[in-house]
Amino acid sequence: MMEDFKNIKLGYAICGSFCTFRKTIDEMKEISRLGADIYPIMSQNAYSLDTRFGLAADFVNEIENICGKSVIHTIPQAEPIGPKKLLDVLVISPCTGNTLAKLANGVTDTSVALAAKAHLRNVRPLVIGVSTNDALAAAAKNIGVLMNNKNIYFIPMSQDDPSGKPNSVVVRFEKTADAIRSALNQTQLQPVYI
Repeated sequence: MMEDFKNIKLGYAICGSFCTFRKTIDEMKEISRLGADIYPIMSQNAYSLDTRFGLAADFVNEIENICGKSVIHTIPQAEPIGPKKLLDVLVISPCTGNTLAKLANGVTDTSVALAAKAHLRNVRPLVIGVSTNDALAAAAKNIGVLMNNKNIYFIPMSQDDPSGKPNSVVVRFEKTADAIRSALNQTQLQPVYI
């Protein structure tokens, strides 16, 4: 399967689920190894906030080195994605509860949300990797809304700590490439909840 994403222009958007950044970057490396031409996108928080999980500048540098492109992190930078038909597929992983709410309700006030809107206008697949502590609580309705929308697909997900955080769900990063393949074939990878 080496290079099975050759000639695929893939947007890879990252939101502020900082504890998952290492796994996200590892998946980005794998998708790049499979041949995808990756356009990195980060929310402003993901792009600029230093946390206990690492320095923002270090993450940005690593991502730009993997992709060979500057990170799209502002609304003006994200806007041309639609008119230029820049991407074949857009992945948002990790996708926070905040971004899920924006997508479900048509709010496009961040670089990631606008990238998704701009991309979806071209009737092309959007693949979401949920990572939020309220996925089975307040964010559940937004996941449901998005699951019912055409051209939106999900990377399989699972509870990360059922006894300690029963409403928390994290994307199964190792399923990312398979979910992208399925979405490019207009199919939802199953099962969604593992």
